[in-house]
Amino acid sequence: MNRNKTRFYQIIATGFGTGFSPVAPGTAGALLAWLVWIGYAFFLSPIWCLAVTAVLVVAFTIVGVPASTACERLWGPDPSRVVVDEMVGTWIALLAVRYDSCWLLWSLAALIAFRVFDIFKPFGIRRMESLPEGWGIMADDILAGVYSACLLLLLQCLL
Repeated sequence: MNRNKTRFYQIIATGFGTGFSPVAPGTAGALLAWLVWIGYAFFLSPIWCLAVTAVLVVAFTIVGVPASTACERLWGPDPSRVVVDEMVGTWIALLAVRYDSCWLLWSLAALIAFRVFDIFKPFGIRRMESLPEGWGIMADDILAGVYSACLLLLLQCLL
C-alpha cells in the first residue's frame, strides 16, 4: 500500500487523531462524532440532520472497514487507537434522537447509551468482533449503535 493511502487510512481510523488520546480513546472518538453532530444539528432541520447523519454512517463505514483493516495490520488486532467504529456507532445512536425541546438531552442519552453498550458488549455484540479484519472492528460498534438507537426510541415512546 502506498504511503499516502496508508496515511489517509490512519487519519480516518484514528478519528482525525482522537484515537491517540492517552485516556479513553474510544470515548474521545465518540465525543468527536457527537460534537460534529451537535455542530450541524444546531443549524439543520430535523430531516436534513437525519440525512447528513445517515450519509456519515454510510460513508465512514465504507471507508472505515478498509482503514481499520490497514491499521490492524500495522498495529495489531483491534488497536485501541482505531476509533472510526466508535464514531459510526455514535452516529447510528444519534439517528434516533427526537427533535423536541429536549433534543440536546436525547443526544447526550444516545452518546451515553452507545458507550455503555460498546464497553459492556451485551446481547451478541462481542461476537461481532470475531468477524475478519476491519469488519470485526466495525461490526460490534455498529450493533452497539443499533441497540442504543432502539433503547432511545423505546425511552422516547415511554416518556
